[in-house]
Amino acid sequence: MRDIKVAMVCMHSEIGEVAGNLAKVESYTSQASDKGVEIICFPELSLSGYTLSNPQKAYVGLRTEEVVETIVQTAKQKGIIVIAGLIEPSTKRKPYISQIVAGPQGLLGLYRKTHLSPLEKGVYLEGEKIQIFSSNAVSFGIQLCYESHFPEISTVMALKGAEIIFLPHASPRGSPEEKLESWRRHLPSRAFDNSVFVLACNQVGETSEGFSFPGVALALAPTGEMVESYCGKDEQMITVSLQREKLEEVRKHKMKYFLRHRRPRLYAEIASPVSRLNREL
Repeated sequence: MRDIKVAMVCMHSEIGEVAGNLAKVESYTSQASDKGVEIICFPELSLSGYTLSNPQKAYVGLRTEEVVETIVQTAKQKGIIVIAGLIEPSTKRKPYISQIVAGPQGLLGLYRKTHLSPLEKGVYLEGEKIQIFSSNAVSFGIQLCYESHFPEISTVMALKGAEIIFLPHASPRGSPEEKLESWRRHLPSRAFDNSVFVLACNQVGETSEGFSFPGVALALAPTGEMVESYCGKDEQMITVSLQREKLEEVRKHKMKYFLRHRRPRLYAEIASPVSRLNREL
């Protein structure tokens, strides 16, 4: 990893208003590029809006391919990696919750949410791949909202080479202060246990479908310590400089870098499809 400046955006997104959502993503990306930012991350489903009913209504007047191509061209023109969320249609009955990753060289890929919340399972398909993305000497992973509650995902990403984990959310309920406090309970563990930078952002505001998203964004160092945060009810972009020195300080320490001392053969039960917990429930 090298030193890099990144941005996290709390953004309001309406279902069915892709053109307006897209315009905001382009505007924030331009602002970030002017500030020297190299990666900008937007919330889960920031382009399409969040819905738990009839996700097909997200694209009114625009095809998914057009939205993806617009993000790709924006990333190329501004020389910045853009991470933005959308409903991704599939050839099956249900679509995916996905995150576009595009950079100066073009489309880097799509990340599909692998762990859906109980309310999302009847509406969307689960992705089947935990992946990382690499560009210009920086490697990062993406986890979408509910996925942050599964520690194994962060560990797999770190073992695959991730130095940064982005956590775009569309997490409703509660005040901004309550949401920030919730994140501060579990997200520092993802950073600390795996020696990675963790950056999270949420959608913000009331939507026409009755969702109320508290505006929260934060950046955590590989020590789990808070580097930067935002907590409020308005759209907001925060920028933060991630330093290679902070990552190496932990990963070169014989006591503070835990992953090298793992004993995977003792953890087989984690991967077992039938656990004692499942039997008891």
